[in-house]
Amino acid sequence: MPYIKQPNYLLNQAMLLWCSKEQSHQKKLQCGYVIRNETVVNGDNTDKTIIPIKLEGEMAAKDTDIFRYAASDEADLNSKIDELNTEIQTAINGQTNLFSGDVQALDDQINAKIDGLSEQNNIQDILEYKKDINAYMTKKAQIAGGLSPAGSYINGLIAQKSEYENEITNESEVIKAPVSGVVSYRIDNLESKLSINNLDTLNQKTLDDLNLKTGQIAASSNKICKIVNNFNCYIAVTLKSAEAKSAKQGDTVNIALGTGDTVPAAIYSIKDDGHGNYFTIFSITQDVEELINYRKISLNVIWWEYNGLKVPNSSIIYNNGLSYVVRNRAGYLDKILVKVSKNNGSYSIVENYTADELKNLGFSSADIGSMKSISMYDDIVLNPDLSKVT
Repeated sequence: MPYIKQPNYLLNQAMLLWCSKEQSHQKKLQCGYVIRNETVVNGDNTDKTIIPIKLEGEMAAKDTDIFRYAASDEADLNSKIDELNTEIQTAINGQTNLFSGDVQALDDQINAKIDGLSEQNNIQDILEYKKDINAYMTKKAQIAGGLSPAGSYINGLIAQKSEYENEITNESEVIKAPVSGVVSYRIDNLESKLSINNLDTLNQKTLDDLNLKTGQIAASSNKICKIVNNFNCYIAVTLKSAEAKSAKQGDTVNIALGTGDTVPAAIYSIKDDGHGNYFTIFSITQDVEELINYRKISLNVIWWEYNGLKVPNSSIIYNNGLSYVVRNRAGYLDKILVKVSKNNGSYSIVENYTADELKNLGFSSADIGSMKSISMYDDIVLNPDLSKVT
């Protein structure tokens, strides 16, 4: 058919990502408050310093050791232990008749650990390497004590070292995890205020009164720690959008975090204050560990997103319950059946039907085989006149 001169619209976007009206109009992120299931853990010696057994961010099973309180004179005892280690090694190096295969094997293990230590950048791995090296050196000293003429002297040093180590152990209060989860020493004293037990009583004023800074990281404590549930947390935020107005408990959305990650979320609760503000609490189960350090974060709510082609609503014609667009290709106009996935007041997201979908609509195999489809960069006619299109 000859080209009919009408306004055209060039498709140039394959996906439409629609956020809430407020986000798209104001072009800024929201501020949300992170609410977690946290269990604060301490012992009887909170006047003493914590010695971590499980490090920050490390998983701990229930009833496993997570930290201990330092002994009263631990620094002095550790200094004495270091001096004894030096004396033991000096005594061993002074012996020339240590031909035990066990000694050689321990030397090889010590050297391998020392070589590997330089390649480690994880604190927990470094501590484990040092622990292994110390254990190997102690075994070597014990063997040397039985083989060398200076055996009684070396054994005496080993015994003194063990005495100091036992003194540290006996005077230390070891704390176990009451529940399983992620260990964190970042305590901000909001663990009881921003708790999952308070979800139903929270409101925006309560959160604002906390005077938190977005992205602020809590300081580490050397007196107590907490175990954080890493499977689920909540984010509270006040929204002002048409989508929020029509949202309800149980609806699912995506939340784009200020970190650049996007996570799925479900609406736990939503409250209308009567002035167009919707206090919404989302439940999330992904990337929970990434949020452990924060209380207040930046985010964006993505109410829906669809893959497809973005076209102006004025290019769509509805006929007998079906949707069509008119394509102009090389001066010829074709009416093309499309499926409208989503729309707003100005644009729609459309895509081609699959063969199975067309069969379900009642089209024959012959009809389906002759149908044309729409693709990116097609020219689509605005306000088309179907009477002029075959």
